[in-house]
Amino acid sequence: MRTIDDLRGPAGRLEALLNTGNDDAHFCALVCHPHPAGGGTMHNKVVYHAMKAISSLGVPVLRINFRGVGLSEGEHAHGPGEREDTRAALDWLEQTFARPILFAGFSFGAHVGLHACCGDPRVHGLIALGLPVSAAGRSYSYGFLQNCPQPKLFISGDHDQFASVEELESVWSRVAEPKRTHIIPGAEHFFQGTPDSPAPKLSEMQQEIRTWLADTFALGSAASTL
Repeated sequence: MRTIDDLRGPAGRLEALLNTGNDDAHFCALVCHPHPAGGGTMHNKVVYHAMKAISSLGVPVLRINFRGVGLSEGEHAHGPGEREDTRAALDWLEQTFARPILFAGFSFGAHVGLHACCGDPRVHGLIALGLPVSAAGRSYSYGFLQNCPQPKLFISGDHDQFASVEELESVWSRVAEPKRTHIIPGAEHFFQGTPDSPAPKLSEMQQEIRTWLADTFALGSAASTL
């Protein structure tokens, strides 16, 4: 893992970390973090575990802090500015690796990244973890996903406090193919357990990511271990 010092977005320098992966990897990846108002950073546990699942397949994985988070310059921009930060990260990956890009985002990072990446020919696959519908007075809409052509994976818990199963199924039913959806029983928004099923569910989230990447892009094996 190494610190990236030359990634800049419209608001200034973006703090970033790269897990370098294999020299012969056919893809590179970007993982984006949840809302900073809730303490979201690139060090978030779900973001970290998503990165580990992808990097276990040899893929270089970039994580960034959105503007105004950690050492990233600028101020929080409530979505539109963070989409610009995502595109700046895509530009950096393209210039650095010249390979197809995979995107994964958690919560607010999923919403922002889907907006930024849908239809971008550089991005070949999209993973949305804990997709929010409403959180802390903020509402999220996904009509744009009706015209999103890339393969998509959605993973959420059945006790997600920011999107009920019914709300998620309503969103997912209108998403363009190809897509795969997965509900993890006994998981809340952060893929921790519930009183009836207290064990964390992060490993199941990771396994689903690896399985989808193997099925969709022939990346590694569903049996890969971290």
